[in-house]
Amino acid sequence: MWQEYFRQQALIEPQNETKTGFVAWQSPSNIALVKYWGKHGNQLPNNPSVSLTLSVAHTRTQILWQPKTGKGIELKFFFDGKEENAFQQKIVRFLEHQLDILPFIESFSLRIESWNTFPHSSGIASSASSMSALVMCLLDMEQQLRSDKINDDILRRKASWLARQASGSAARSIFPHVGIWGETAFEGSTDEFAVPMPQLHSIFKKFRDSILIIHSGSKSVSSRIGHTLMEGNPFAEIRYAQARQNTLLMLEALQSGDLETFIHITEAEALQLHALMMTSNPSFVLMKPATLTVIEKVRDFRTQTGIPLCFTLDAGPNVHLLYPDEYQSKVRLFIEEELLKHCEQGQWLDDYVGTGPSRL
Repeated sequence: MWQEYFRQQALIEPQNETKTGFVAWQSPSNIALVKYWGKHGNQLPNNPSVSLTLSVAHTRTQILWQPKTGKGIELKFFFDGKEENAFQQKIVRFLEHQLDILPFIESFSLRIESWNTFPHSSGIASSASSMSALVMCLLDMEQQLRSDKINDDILRRKASWLARQASGSAARSIFPHVGIWGETAFEGSTDEFAVPMPQLHSIFKKFRDSILIIHSGSKSVSSRIGHTLMEGNPFAEIRYAQARQNTLLMLEALQSGDLETFIHITEAEALQLHALMMTSNPSFVLMKPATLTVIEKVRDFRTQTGIPLCFTLDAGPNVHLLYPDEYQSKVRLFIEEELLKHCEQGQWLDDYVGTGPSRL
């Protein structure tokens, strides 16, 4: 349905196709509260997921284009100022599959440059921020080449739909505060793209995420392979049912401001994600000893102080500390006194819930 709709919208003959142009966007990573793990078809989730959109952890991407002759995708990709051929080929393959939606791409030669504000491939969703930033640039480029303009709501849906096909979690980074991806009882939700959450309780609009860098190196097993291994996991169907139930409970907590339920589900989802990795065939462990030490200290701190601080993990060893903004100074002191010793070279990123991609 949506693919046909976007195909009908496609810009076949760009305006000003003889001119060069430039666009730049930044887009954030996100941290899933209810985890997406396992997929089918063309990047469609086996269970719904819910995430907080971040702010400081983001990717900045810019595209410079100039006219060319002939068919085919022509681009150069640079990361941190250096040409990256492997990722360049990934972008080419992605765009080749989207030529019915973005046919104008073949009219131009592209120079794409990108930068992250956080370590790559270490459990912070770099694919979410990088691919959502790329898609926002491409759709902004399309807008500049059109004689008509696309409604912003439709533009965001299209961005999320495209981003999903490059990286599943990227679908959620398109929206402010909280992203919901996957079909649920929540009105408007779908497997095709993420949707924003209305009626979010005010406490979560100012939530903080202090990201402790336990290990900044590349993961031993990629998320792509991890998703594939869910196909033979003996707990897969139980997991999908639990995730659907947790999604509904999490959405209720986010609307009501129920921190107790939020903490319970967030931590249970993080541990279940890594349990699924340990029970796949072959099994793998992405947590480090320091990850477990930090988790124990966080739980002890919450018990002793009553401060609603909780942890979550992405597909990696790093620990995300989630808490209301009003406790920032106390949590920061706890991090500096008790947790930084467990971080690689004392690295951490002080982040917070943000408003999604922005044009630069």
